[in-house]
Amino acid sequence: MNMTASKASAECNGIKEMLSRVGKRWTVQVVATLHTGPQRFNEIVRKVNGISQQMLTRTLKSLERDGLLDRVVLTGSPPGVEYSLTPLGYSLAEHLRQLAEWTITHQERIERNRLEYDNCGQA
Repeated sequence: MNMTASKASAECNGIKEMLSRVGKRWTVQVVATLHTGPQRFNEIVRKVNGISQQMLTRTLKSLERDGLLDRVVLTGSPPGVEYSLTPLGYSLAEHLRQLAEWTITHQERIERNRLEYDNCGQA
C-alpha cells in the first residue's frame, strides 16, 4: 500500500472512530449540557436525564481524553470537580447544534418519507 492510500485509510479510521464516539447517546447530551458553562458532576447527572453515575464517569473520561473537556479539581469545603468544554469541545457543540437545527427543519419531511416508504413496503 502506498503512502497516500495508507494515509487515507488512517483518516477514514479516525473519522469512523470519532463519529462513533460523538454519535453515542450520552456524549451528545453531556456536550450539550456543558455548552452552557462549567458544571459539577452531580449537576450533570441531574441535567442528563437517565444517565447513571458510572456511564457519566466513562463519558467524561472519554471526552477528557479526546481533549473536548477540562476537569478541574476545586479546593474548598466541600472539595469537588468541575467540568467544562475546551475550545475544541465548543467547536463540536456548535456542529451538534447545527445538526439539531437540521433535524428540526427536516423532521416532518423525514417522517413523511418514512410513512411513504413503509406504506409502499406493505403493498
